[in-house]
Amino acid sequence: MTDIPSSASVLRQLLHYARGHRKQIRLASLCSVLNKIFDVMPEILIGMAIDVIVRQKQSFLADYGLVDPLRQMLFLGVITVAVWGLESLFQFFLQILWRNLSQNLQHDLRLDAYGHMQDLDMAWFEDTSTGKLVAILNDDVNQLERFLDGGANALIQVATSIIVVGAVFFYISPQIALMAFTPIPVIILGAFWFQRRAQPLYATVREKVGLLATRLANNIAGIATIKSFTREKYELEQLERESEAYVAANRSAIRISSAFIPVIRMAILAGFVATLVYGGKLTLDGQLNAGAYSVLVFLTQRLLWPLTRLAETVDLFERAMASTRRILNLIEVPVHTRSGSMALPIDKVQGELVFKDVSFTYSNGTEVLHEINLHIAPGETIAVVGQTGSGKSTLMKLLLRFYSPTHGSVKLDGIDIKDLQISDLRAAFGLVSQDVFLFHGSVAENIAYGRADAGMAEIEAAARAAEAHDFIQQLPQGYETIVGERGQKLSGGQRQRVSIARAVLKDPPVLILDEATSAVDNETEAAIQRSMQVITRGRTTLVVAHRLSTIVNADRIYVLDEGRITEQGSHTELLAGDGIYAALWRVQAGIVNS
Repeated sequence: MTDIPSSASVLRQLLHYARGHRKQIRLASLCSVLNKIFDVMPEILIGMAIDVIVRQKQSFLADYGLVDPLRQMLFLGVITVAVWGLESLFQFFLQILWRNLSQNLQHDLRLDAYGHMQDLDMAWFEDTSTGKLVAILNDDVNQLERFLDGGANALIQVATSIIVVGAVFFYISPQIALMAFTPIPVIILGAFWFQRRAQPLYATVREKVGLLATRLANNIAGIATIKSFTREKYELEQLERESEAYVAANRSAIRISSAFIPVIRMAILAGFVATLVYGGKLTLDGQLNAGAYSVLVFLTQRLLWPLTRLAETVDLFERAMASTRRILNLIEVPVHTRSGSMALPIDKVQGELVFKDVSFTYSNGTEVLHEINLHIAPGETIAVVGQTGSGKSTLMKLLLRFYSPTHGSVKLDGIDIKDLQISDLRAAFGLVSQDVFLFHGSVAENIAYGRADAGMAEIEAAARAAEAHDFIQQLPQGYETIVGERGQKLSGGQRQRVSIARAVLKDPPVLILDEATSAVDNETEAAIQRSMQVITRGRTTLVVAHRLSTIVNADRIYVLDEGRITEQGSHTELLAGDGIYAALWRVQAGIVNS
């Protein structure tokens, strides 16, 4: 099992990350300290008032020239109003500062984590569950926010109480101070014990949250499949299992924190009784005046009873550090596909593509492509065909630098694509994939996704080119119709044509059609084929095809078999060669050899 970083090291990482907010952190901490100082002063003022009532002209205040008891009480009344006012003022400031800090920091963390996540390699996404990522970006970030909203202030104020009250105690009576403060080491040691015990427990809690979120995300996305196979009961049982694991993990942490509080209470009781009894004896013996005794009794409660919340605060701290650990781990995931530095003006791209000795092996050791050599001239339409798993889609992903070749190079207009800025490189390509993803929004917004500045006339022109305009106009609100999550309100063929319109509006020099017609009906396929004759003009086009009828007019067709190019040529030439392509054609055309 991987060692879990300590909460202290995670806190240091968080403070380093939050260095841009240090001024706000210092100001919020100062307000917490001042608020606590003014918060403990009423107990001191009460003791001084008792001292005035009992000793009158011999009171503590009389030593400073204020002899008349009535004036002493009026003075204490004014001071009390000022103290309460300042305590309330700093309470207001600390809440504003800490809560705004929590909002700003969680906002920055969420954006930085998400921004970094977008730069990670596609292979990383394939190995990481969506539910886990959503739990980190949402629930874990919110957990940190909850600690900053109240827990950080509570820890600072506990420390301030110990220092301020300790100073008053030692000033009045060092003997009572030693008795009253004896429980504090027990409380602090208990807090550290709890922290060590709770740290791995909360790491497990956050892990279970991720698994639970993954289960929920997958089930919601696959609800149609669940219903069609009548697996509702089974999925509910699986969710119950994940939820029970989360509850069990939390239960272990709760058991530890619950055991801490009774121990703290007994330690506090010992300190309070010592102050009450021994201080009372000193007062009866005349070694301590009644006012000072009152101050000590009141301050003992003010000091010790808030420590009962220390377990709750440490609990909140540990949960926050467990969440912060996951957030920072995400931010620290290395980016393997680094952007080059060379700019690529989109209007200068000719569209010449060269694969030279390109091989690609997945991290698990599976070789998908082996020594691929291709030369695609500007404006040429080429097709890549082959059995499932032959490496067709991987070849296209290398072009977009979703992956990097294990060996060899890929060049665009004579420039190795790894030297180009990734944003410029991908701007030169338009991708229409088999797995169409539409965002929750209107049809027009989805078509204009790659061109946010496009006008309605341009959007409609792109839709016409993709043969999507007619069906869009028949939708309830036309181009303003909301397509639903992942475009679920549209049919598969409609989604495909919207995605083609999206690529057309982007107007890229190179167009990639990755199995764009594999999951559509014959009518939609015919419409897509007609639109392809329009949209491929004047641009380099690469077509990954399962249906060979869609690529018969390609300038050149490459046949991939187990990661190697085994055949190439035009449709007519490949049929005449009577190889793999010809066999695939006969199967799809329904031609049976006699």
